Amino acid sequence: MKKNLFLCLFAALCTMGTFTACSSDDESGVITPAAADVTGNYKGNLDVMVDAANLPTVENQLVSVTKAGESTVSLSISDFSFMGISIGDINLNECQLSGSGDKYTFTGTTKVNAAILTADVDAEGTFEGDKLTINMDIAASLGSVKQTVKVVYTGTKLTGSESSEAKILSFVFDQEVSAANAVVLEQPVVDETAKTIKFAVSADATSDDLSKLMPTIEVSEKATVTPASGAVQDFSNGKTVTYTVTAENGTKVTYTASVYGNVTSYDFENWSYDTSMYPEENQIYMANGWASCNNAVALIKYMGALGGITYTGEYPIRPSDDAFTGEKAVLLESVDTQGGNIFGQKVPKVTAASIFLGSFNAMAAISDPMATTSFGIMYDKQPLKVTGYYKYTPGTEFYNANGELQEGVTDKCAMSAVLYEVSSEDETLNGSNIYTSDKIVAKAVFTSDKSVDTYTPFELNLEYAKAYDSSKKYKFAIIFSASADGASYNAAVGSKLLIDNVSVVNQN
Repeated sequence: MKKNLFLCLFAALCTMGTFTACSSDDESGVITPAAADVTGNYKGNLDVMVDAANLPTVENQLVSVTKAGESTVSLSISDFSFMGISIGDINLNECQLSGSGDKYTFTGTTKVNAAILTADVDAEGTFEGDKLTINMDIAASLGSVKQTVKVVYTGTKLTGSESSEAKILSFVFDQEVSAANAVVLEQPVVDETAKTIKFAVSADATSDDLSKLMPTIEVSEKATVTPASGAVQDFSNGKTVTYTVTAENGTKVTYTASVYGNVTSYDFENWSYDTSMYPEENQIYMANGWASCNNAVALIKYMGALGGITYTGEYPIRPSDDAFTGEKAVLLESVDTQGGNIFGQKVPKVTAASIFLGSFNAMAAISDPMATTSFGIMYDKQPLKVTGYYKYTPGTEFYNANGELQEGVTDKCAMSAVLYEVSSEDETLNGSNIYTSDKIVAKAVFTSDKSVDTYTPFELNLEYAKAYDSSKKYKFAIIFSASADGASYNAAVGSKLLIDNVSVVNQN
């Protein structure tokens, strides 16, 4: 009730607009025409006490003092806000100054009558050197509730040379500063135009986790920010936190910070062997949670002799110690499987290395090679983008679907993400329609023939062709390939793609 009454009081003061009775507090003294000595802008703090209870200090409050006459001034407490609520300007007009030298005093009174709120306000103030002090004693009544409010402002006159820059330069959640910050998986992006700060958190983060986040904030030189850097904030359940940056000269800029998405993360630390087709085989590498073309190559290895094919090389998908973070990344290498046919089905000269979310049915290749890839897993979130890190080296010998060497053709890597609608878990898209089906809701595709020698970030931003409907069923596929046109049997021997630290950012 105390805070609500105080807010109602200041809202009423703004409606009333001015203190109507400013006067000299020295009836017998001689008025000194000193208005020009004190005019300017002041910056300081407002301290509020309600029934002897101190409320939080309002920092960096601006007060503008303008000349009204030779010995009168008008004061305006501009853009006053309290407890995060904007009140507006509070004005004291044509206040008579009394005193001389570097000290002047003034007084003012007014009576507020607004709706059910009434208040008697007595104000007095002092200019001394470059300091301004204003004391307001307020006897307020809100219905039957009576309260005594005291407001004290203390500020320092600005010189005019102070910086006006009020920007948030960086806003980060450092796990070394607070362990609670570990749930932030995509660091904030400060949009200076929109004055927003957006970040993404782990899909497993709880409301309790998000209520304990501690951002570290850097602002413009000589500016301050409220809430302060390092203060714990609650970003749970869609809450938005407003940050106010105050420049050295008192200019204020507000930013809003919030969680915009949650992140599902995939690394390539955990590997096993797929023994579903050949139990005795201990080299058919399988990155946990992913499907790959390795089983197709296993089929060529074990059944190729039926078509006169002998392949004894590496599997295309393998763990690599060359990781961006952690111990393992995934290596995709397109391999020379010689070409030919098995049971009447074509075997490519080069088998393009591919790994994806979904499942792989190597035996389907006997009747329909495109049916080997069942792209996508059931997904109950709305994906916004896929991020990660990659390296790429295109192979030097590019072959077409007929096994003919193509001089001057450079291979390309491919990364894509596709969200599509299904009626049941059994429904799927495959290599023939993953990019063309009318069931596709959103997709993103990236290809490049450029060599990338150091780990470089990639970002696949999904473009929605249809509206997302949480009541419907969806599958989501992420597909990586060392040879972009490998599904059509066009690829280069030895094209290598390294992938690590894959994350899916979903709408929060």
